[in-house]
Amino acid sequence: MVHQYKNNGYNMVLDVASGSVHVVDDLTYEVIALYEDHTLEEIIKELSSWDEKDVKESYGEVTELKDAGVLFTEDCYEEYICGFKDRPTVVKALCLHIAHDCNLACRYCFAEEGEYKGRRALMSAEVGKKALDFLVENSGNRRNLEVDFFGGEPLMNFDVVKEIVAYGRSLEETHDKKFRFTLTTNGVLLNDDIMEFANKEMDNVVLSVDGRKEVHDYMRPFRNGKGSYDFVIDKFKKFADSRNQQKYYVRGTFTHHNLDFSKDVMHLADAGFEQISVEPVVAPDTADYAITEEDLPILMDEYDLLAKEMIKREKEGKGFTFFHFMIDLTGGPCVAKRLSGCGSGTEYLAVTPWGDLYPCHQFVGEEDFLMGNVYEGVKKDEIVKEFKACNVYSKEECKKCFARFYCSGGCSANSYNFNGTIDGTYEIGCKLERKRVECALMVKAALALEGETENEEA
Repeated sequence: MVHQYKNNGYNMVLDVASGSVHVVDDLTYEVIALYEDHTLEEIIKELSSWDEKDVKESYGEVTELKDAGVLFTEDCYEEYICGFKDRPTVVKALCLHIAHDCNLACRYCFAEEGEYKGRRALMSAEVGKKALDFLVENSGNRRNLEVDFFGGEPLMNFDVVKEIVAYGRSLEETHDKKFRFTLTTNGVLLNDDIMEFANKEMDNVVLSVDGRKEVHDYMRPFRNGKGSYDFVIDKFKKFADSRNQQKYYVRGTFTHHNLDFSKDVMHLADAGFEQISVEPVVAPDTADYAITEEDLPILMDEYDLLAKEMIKREKEGKGFTFFHFMIDLTGGPCVAKRLSGCGSGTEYLAVTPWGDLYPCHQFVGEEDFLMGNVYEGVKKDEIVKEFKACNVYSKEECKKCFARFYCSGGCSANSYNFNGTIDGTYEIGCKLERKRVECALMVKAALALEGETENEEA
């Protein structure tokens, strides 16, 4: 499969199976569009407005790219994923719901202010330690393990976070494991002591902020209705700088109420943050803040605006990272991850405060997906098998999508919430993902070409 599109003056060509990206001239762009279904003679006739010699030369170049395996490449991965499904299940990551409670009342919160369709609760150190034992016991030969402290708001149970981290460190040498701890926080309880601890022990930290003050305060108020922006923003800036602008993200959510979300990204960049993620809300159609089909043209333009501004700022030496435009064209995720996604329900599980196991944090509270607990392990292998069978080739929509190896089939929880099955897609999310991939590839190409031009001039 080949995907062609025009963006910001560039003729972009993506060879889906190989991952090769080409920026071509106008004639080659037209030749590629005709190449598979037409002979050279037919293409010459079709492109009669072009000089025949130029068409033949372009056709020859396209043929060379095909022969080199970087254009019109056959997809050979479906057979691979069938074998991958038969591999033993190895757990490599846990999302610890350290606190089913929160000190904010965010309007779009899927966790119902931390309750997750259940009750407010804080995880005990005993449950947290048992979760780490479960992870070690089920991780096979994998040495690097990941544990995310999640909520609600994890800092409402910070003493237990510290105790669990210390326990994890005590397991590393005796079991030949290495824990990578991460933390997601709204920042309300953030202070110097917590920052110091996080900088020592947390490999990555996610700081929740939606962008401009008026946007953030509307969607992320305290329970008394007062906005939280002024309470957290300076602490977040200090924290980001204390980590040398590395190994963190300010993570926001845009909704129907701020479709001009590129301004929120720019606001965060102008505030001094260099690692930024602002993502579309996923919400039922009944929510007044839900993204609708009618919103999509506006959002597509916003991604284009953002991409152009990122190129401009990078050239000015003021670049920043936007999570959804991160694409590694030289390496990237392994094949298995490209085909099957985040590993929810198999390699990645969520743990409730009382130790129950779910496929991921977004399934917590859905009793049909209760898999077991940290004391007895996984008791419902059928759930594991269902998630293991979920990949880009099990979804009809993904088979014909050019972005399938970048989103890996999308989010199973979103599919379940909108379709009642984990093996489907969330159409609005898919359309936005395809646009993000197009913009990300264009940004990569533009900066690479800019670098080549500078080298030639030098």
